[in-house]
Amino acid sequence: MRINLTKKEIINSIYMQLGFSKKISENLLEDFLTILLDEIIKTKKVKIPKFGTFILRFKKSRIGRNPKTLEKKIIPERNVILFKPSKDLLKFINNGK
Repeated sequence: MRINLTKKEIINSIYMQLGFSKKISENLLEDFLTILLDEIIKTKKVKIPKFGTFILRFKKSRIGRNPKTLEKKIIPERNVILFKPSKDLLKFINNGK
């Protein structure tokens, strides 16, 4: 069973399917990820049609505890990225196209 999809595998897939060189394929992937992350930071929400929506959400600090040791710790405030899949993506996954 496969767990991770690596950048190298994505680059190789772009290389094989589109015929770009591996260097151009790598640049294409890096540029896409940079644009995606910059837009998420700038607008707090990025929607990719027929795929889903990435949302940047701020979480306040809170008290948490280790369930094994019951030790309490403060979980610092932070930003998290949420992903909500589109109806088309869910339909594709559940119906197999």
